[in-house]
Amino acid sequence: MMQTELLTKRNIATIGEEITHELGAQMIRDYVKAHPADVKSYIIGKEIINQILAQPGCVGIQFYNAINESGQKTLVYVGLDANGTPMVSYKSVNNQGFLAEEKGIVADKVRPADDGGFETWWEFFE
Repeated sequence: MMQTELLTKRNIATIGEEITHELGAQMIRDYVKAHPADVKSYIIGKEIINQILAQPGCVGIQFYNAINESGQKTLVYVGLDANGTPMVSYKSVNNQGFLAEEKGIVADKVRPADDGGFETWWEFFE
């Protein structure tokens, strides 16, 4: 059983890979064609991404489709540990030297990119 578990366990930190500009552009065009009324993209700042990744034991980020307080489609995102478990809490050592449980970062407040023109880079590959 242990050997099977080792063979099937995902390395969360290695998920994702670079693709070509052309493939990325085609994938976006295909999505926009299939879902013309949907939000095309979101902007997420570097600071919150770095804060999430800086949590002890964080090896990746999971993004969830969500609806915000105004009823608009958005993303909620949380860190993942090496087991792929969302980091809603993690262990740390506090100022007194004791083991403490901290709340993990749960983030939102993405900005839809539709209002800034940032979403059209793929049009250069048509």
